[in-house]
Amino acid sequence: MKKNVRRPAFWLVLSLVLMLVSSIGASIVQSSGGTATIHDMSWVTGSGKTMSALLLVPDGASETDKRPAIVLAHGWWNNKEMQDSNYVELARRGYVVLSIDMYGHASSDPLQEGHEMDAATGMYDGVKEIASLPYVDTTKIGISGHSNGARAANWAIPLDDAAATPLIRSVYLVDNDPIYVDSAGAYTNYYGNRDVGVMADQYDEFFFRSYDKSGAELTPPREYIGTPNAQSFLNFGADASGTPAKESYTTYTQTVDGTDAIREIDNPAQTHPWGPFSKQEVTSLLTFFDKSLGTPDPIAPGSQIWQVKEGFNALGLVGFGMFLVAFAIALLGTRAFAGLRTTRTAALQPNSRGGLLWFWGGLVISAIVSGVSYWIISADKSVGAVSFLGDPPLNPQGAVWIIALWASVNGVVAVVIMAVSYLAFGRKNGLDLREIGVLPGWKKFGQGILLGLIVVASAFVLVFVFAYFFTTDFRLWVLAIPTFTPNKLAIALIYLPFFLVYFLANSVAINAFNRFTIFGREWGNTAVLALANAIAPLILVVAQYSHFFVTGDLIPGFGGINSIWLFPILIILPVAAVVTRKIYRATNNPYIGGFIMAAVVTVVAVSNTLTYTK
Repeated sequence: MKKNVRRPAFWLVLSLVLMLVSSIGASIVQSSGGTATIHDMSWVTGSGKTMSALLLVPDGASETDKRPAIVLAHGWWNNKEMQDSNYVELARRGYVVLSIDMYGHASSDPLQEGHEMDAATGMYDGVKEIASLPYVDTTKIGISGHSNGARAANWAIPLDDAAATPLIRSVYLVDNDPIYVDSAGAYTNYYGNRDVGVMADQYDEFFFRSYDKSGAELTPPREYIGTPNAQSFLNFGADASGTPAKESYTTYTQTVDGTDAIREIDNPAQTHPWGPFSKQEVTSLLTFFDKSLGTPDPIAPGSQIWQVKEGFNALGLVGFGMFLVAFAIALLGTRAFAGLRTTRTAALQPNSRGGLLWFWGGLVISAIVSGVSYWIISADKSVGAVSFLGDPPLNPQGAVWIIALWASVNGVVAVVIMAVSYLAFGRKNGLDLREIGVLPGWKKFGQGILLGLIVVASAFVLVFVFAYFFTTDFRLWVLAIPTFTPNKLAIALIYLPFFLVYFLANSVAINAFNRFTIFGREWGNTAVLALANAIAPLILVVAQYSHFFVTGDLIPGFGGINSIWLFPILIILPVAAVVTRKIYRATNNPYIGGFIMAAVVTVVAVSNTLTYTK
């Protein structure tokens, strides 16, 4: 008995230690060992909107030692921390850095219907803010953004041109096309005498293609450098027809309005979402700004430490997931929830031939439905029409709507499969719905949901506490658990019912209907179910990128963003199988783990995307 009491306490303490180590380690790395000060800012900009950003100020920056400055912007459906690879390395080299939450994202004000160009003022509002700092050299301000952040950088140029004193000296566009032509369709030098570089991925899902007048694609992104658009850009807006071809990774200089300006295209063999997580991208960005603005504290561009921060961030993710299970089980030792603790988990189901046929058949059908339904939903024009922005007020987050709808469809299908399985096989073979926890009684069901709510609330309180003291969050590439503004909780209530349908049904299926031994062990069954949860998204992603790398183009009818949205799901769904199984074994109640996963996923989803309002 003592061993059983101590084990939850051990895992709970370990989860807290992992999150603490994660936060301390990530903080040390992003502050370059304490040589840069980090401020989590929020202010009302000249546009009358609230903007959130991280400001990194290197030691020594002062009114007498003004530093070059860089404003960074993330891509669509992301947040300011997605630029951590760049802001860590830039601040380490002595730049003042402002990484913004663009309007509509994270803690900045929502993007209002009819004001989509606020994406541009978001970038330029950041430029004006950083230019107001006394330790910034206003003659050396650069901007860079990934994807839609690069589009915001493009849109900021006319605002800067119209200013009494232009502020932007250099621009580095990551994974979005530069502006090639004017309103009449003629090639033009849109950027004037500014220095401009472009990161053009050879396997970009969205950009760097050329088209004929009918809109048919002429060249894939891996052939971009030889296109008239790319050649015109490298020739400062001139029509490059008949001139010697210019190359990637080469800096071209020309005097424009009495100022020497540079143009450069870097062309790595990587995908669009890999940009913010790429050593090559960081190296190219550092090299470009060194040429354009001059690095205050020179360090070789290839010498990078941001990957260490990512390792610490990922450790925090593990600790967060571990906390969900350990704290839920620890609460069973309290008087309020002692009645939920089981003294005897339902027996493992026997590996009969009929049972295994239903098991494997159900997994196959579920995987087929999951893959096909995602393809249909993501390709449907009526659904896709709101995916980029949303349809306020009832659907303020289009990206979350797509995933939530898909999840609920698969939840309903899971319920149908379980019902058919029970009526056709389980009931005849002695399967008792009360014994396996499907019918726990209303009191235990309500207690379980309350326990789950306390666990989720406590987990996110920890996220806020660690963020307050260390200005970090828990993340790995596209999967992040950040802090959020109160309005996100109201938005989460819109989508929570959809995710509840899926995760409750998924937990019941995994734990009440499909729990037995594989390889003679229960963990074998858990491993198979974890893989089964993610097999359909995995097949879609593998198919998409295999086709892309072989042909140079995406699978027709399967958009690039649809495969990118599956990346975090490939981690979330296997984790759901493990989390719900662990909690079920301690409670014989499949609804607790299902509720916890639904609530966490909903909050994470609505905190990491674009919010669009009336």
